[in-house]
Amino acid sequence: MSAPNIPTRIMMFRDFVPDRVRVFLCLFFAVTFQFSGGIYLASVSQMVGSLALMQEDIMMAGYASFVGTTVVFPILFRLKFRFTSRSIFLMVCPALIVCNLITMSTGSLPVLVGVCFIAGMLRMWGTFECLSNVQLSITPTRNFAVFFPVVYLIVLGSIQLSGLATVYLGYWADWRYMHGLIIGLLLVVWLCAALFTRHFRFMKALPLYGIDWLGGILWAIFLLALAFVFEYGKFYDWLYSPYIRSGIVVAVVALLLNINRMHTLRHPYITKEALGYRNMGAILLAFLVLCCLQMTPTILQNIFTGSILKYDVLNSVSLNWWNLLGIVLGALAVYYWHARLHGGYKRAVFTGFALIVIYQCFMYFLVDPQMNIEWLYLPTLLRGAGYVMIYISLTVYISGFVPFQHFFQVLSLLGFVRTGFGSAFGSAIYGRVMQHVLPGNYQLLTADLDAVNPVAAHIPTGQLYGETMRQVMLVSVKEVYGWTCIIGIFFLLMLLSYRYLNRNTVGRLPGMRQIKRVMKRDVSY
Repeated sequence: MSAPNIPTRIMMFRDFVPDRVRVFLCLFFAVTFQFSGGIYLASVSQMVGSLALMQEDIMMAGYASFVGTTVVFPILFRLKFRFTSRSIFLMVCPALIVCNLITMSTGSLPVLVGVCFIAGMLRMWGTFECLSNVQLSITPTRNFAVFFPVVYLIVLGSIQLSGLATVYLGYWADWRYMHGLIIGLLLVVWLCAALFTRHFRFMKALPLYGIDWLGGILWAIFLLALAFVFEYGKFYDWLYSPYIRSGIVVAVVALLLNINRMHTLRHPYITKEALGYRNMGAILLAFLVLCCLQMTPTILQNIFTGSILKYDVLNSVSLNWWNLLGIVLGALAVYYWHARLHGGYKRAVFTGFALIVIYQCFMYFLVDPQMNIEWLYLPTLLRGAGYVMIYISLTVYISGFVPFQHFFQVLSLLGFVRTGFGSAFGSAIYGRVMQHVLPGNYQLLTADLDAVNPVAAHIPTGQLYGETMRQVMLVSVKEVYGWTCIIGIFFLLMLLSYRYLNRNTVGRLPGMRQIKRVMKRDVSY
């Protein structure tokens, strides 16, 4: 079917489906797709115990899913103009079901990484199709300051909820039950799509030729190689290992080939213009710093709550509820600031980073062997609010000066940092720092623990060693949190002097006809 103009209602649904139900179904589809990302990092310990794989292997598969999610961004609109929404849903759901079935049963690392990469691409493809269809229902004016708070609330909220569901199901049953739940939800989505949707096109379908497929593959290889280096660096002893050196060579070669394609192809996968905006480097740096700061809960807080306080997995994961609440409050705050008050981006971004730095400072003073988990509620809430405020504000800010032609390429570049290798880089940094801090603190705390010491002489050796290591971990975590606070405060001072975030321009998604004109340029060589 075709239509002469763009209606505000979601036209892919059959006529008997009410408008409010259409919006609900699109949001339900989007959340389901966001839950379907290959593996679930909240079940890492269980997967390591049941599969012949290391923790690094499981994390590498998780990063492969993130890479797949980000690398597909530049071609999402091309796929939208080639396939109808109904076709996409009917293809993506069975494909994700197969990915989940393979993930549940395979013990092969290459298979797991490849399947998770494909699942990440499919997850983003399905999510984008849902959100692009529901956009006009959320904001008829196509205002990104209204739209992106909803997007990030769904994406980041789904991450927290999937982590909670994974831990609860894994604790009471098995980690594979989470995949079973997702398979069931995907079947519901497929059934709803089959019953309630129709083939609807605004315009004639565009072919898929003219896409730099090789460039997309090279970008994926580059990101996967970087993730491999940062994730396995500690295990293989960094540059002393031929595996790490080979990973670096592969990453450099893939990057150089992509740079060459930027300058020689008419339509490369990511153009040099997308990298050429004046303040793009600073924004990428901000996201990299954000990734590093956000790894403290994964590395330091987990060491503190697990190894020192001996919290079980249910107590630890309960903090996700407060993180989720922070995400909701942060999304509402930044929506009101940008969409209602038309406030500047610098203040919002600074506030977001300030909240994350406050979390680091809270943790520095809260690290204590007698601490109750309730003390972590407020810092966790602040961290979640700050995190989503930075994401939304910077994305809306970019929409104000990056034209649509390069917008999704820029989002892909940001995704490279945020979810491609930024988290792996931050994890490697903290792991390396802890590797250096622990021996020094151990020597310091054990200097007087010998047979002459009247206290140590009356404590059994095993008990003495256990308590000593506990104190060493406690002091080391507190020290690294302290250095993180200093670095965070220094970055806040740098942010205050940054002048480009002062502009208040808000981008708007162009109409479908304008988007199609842009897409047609990529088809013809």
